[in-house]
Amino acid sequence: MFLLSDIKQTRVYQEARQEGRQEGRQNEAKILLLRQLSKRFGKLSDRQIEEIAMLSIEKLEELGEALLDFATILDLDRWLP
Repeated sequence: MFLLSDIKQTRVYQEARQEGRQEGRQNEAKILLLRQLSKRFGKLSDRQIEEIAMLSIEKLEELGEALLDFATILDLDRWLP
């Protein structure tokens, strides 16, 4: 019989745990960026929200830096794919 400590040592468990952390980090980054953009430019369009929600963690980090240079919401539209 496997104990919980045995299961936690498996590769499958470790990979699932890492994926969960990555998804959590990505979700937190999306929420933070949406809050920052909304505070700076007001209500975002549904399209903008959807496009931001689809970004990878790397792209979210890039957007976090780029938004510091945005003067208007049009800069966000130009930046998004």
